[in-house]
Amino acid sequence: MPLAKGPRRRSSARDRVDEPPADPVEAARQVCLHQLEHAPRTRHELASVLRRRGVDDAVAGQVLDRFAEVGMIDDATFAQMWVASRHRGKGLASRALSHELRRKGVGDAEAAQALEALAPDTEAATARSLVDRRLRTTAGLPTDARVRRLAGMLARKGYPAGVAFGVVREALAAEGAAAEHELDALAAVDSDAEEV
Repeated sequence: MPLAKGPRRRSSARDRVDEPPADPVEAARQVCLHQLEHAPRTRHELASVLRRRGVDDAVAGQVLDRFAEVGMIDDATFAQMWVASRHRGKGLASRALSHELRRKGVGDAEAAQALEALAPDTEAATARSLVDRRLRTTAGLPTDARVRRLAGMLARKGYPAGVAFGVVREALAAEGAAAEHELDALAAVDSDAEEV
């Protein structure tokens, strides 16, 4: 009589222990491919991952050079896609985008080239759109509170103060002459406070 066996278990990927490839170049290549499966990455980001995994710098450089050679990593293209996506999706201004690109390791030349595509009038239109969407949520507040909230929102997205206050002024002026008058009074109080 055969011995009764327990229920069969399917082996999963977690159960299998994958042995790292004996070739360090192949191991580094696999790490990079895995990272690029999820999202585009900059050379700097991939180098950081390889460093954390203990890959020798010479091996990492060799693999990253090859990936760049075949077009799998391209910081200039990454920067252009990042700027377009983050400006359209989050409404970020060029200053905020520049900081993000720097954190991702994109070089100054590539970042500047990508940010050139973001025209000042495009930024102003995006800022106005952001303010228009938020304007309704501030309807019951005093004008000075509305100005602070709306300009603060734009500042957190990287818009310079001049652009932020200009757009807010336009939006409030569109609501009526009374709001414009209150905004002028607030600006006069702010300039008096700066002189003191």
